[in-house]
Amino acid sequence: MKDTILAVSGKPGLHKLISQGRGMIIVESIDEAKKRMPAGARDRVTSLKDVTMYTETEDKPLMEIFQAIFEKENGAPVALNFKEANKKELADFMASVVPDYDRDRVHDSDIRKLIQWYNILVRGGYTQFVDEEDNEEATETNETAE
Repeated sequence: MKDTILAVSGKPGLHKLISQGRGMIIVESIDEAKKRMPAGARDRVTSLKDVTMYTETEDKPLMEIFQAIFEKENGAPVALNFKEANKKELADFMASVVPDYDRDRVHDSDIRKLIQWYNILVRGGYTQFVDEEDNEEATETNETAE
C-alpha cells in the first residue's frame, strides 16, 4: 500500500496523509466525502503500518491481517455485521483469518475495529495491503525457516 493510512483519535474512520506542515499534517478521509482536515501535535495519529495484533507466537502486522481477510472474503467487504455480532461470531471470524491470535489479549472491540477498518479500506478502493516485495520476502523467509 503506497498511501500512508492513518487513524486519528477523536476523528471517525481512517484517513490518508495528504501533506505535512509545521506541527501539523493534512489528512483526507477515506470515504465518499473525501473531507480534508488538519491533525495537530495534540491529536494522537497512528499509521496502520505500525499497528500489530497479538498472536500466540509473535505480533502480526495489521496489513498482513487485512490481506488475509481480503483473500478470505474474495476482495469484498466483510459480510459479518460487526456491530451486532456476538463474542462467538467475532472469535470464529478472527480464528478463520488468524488461527493463532491471542484470545486473551485480543478483545472483541479489537476485532470489531479490525473489521470496520478493513471495510472502510475496501470500500475506499484499497485492495493491495501488503506490497509484493514484502510478501515475496516473507514467503522466502518462511520457506528458509522450514
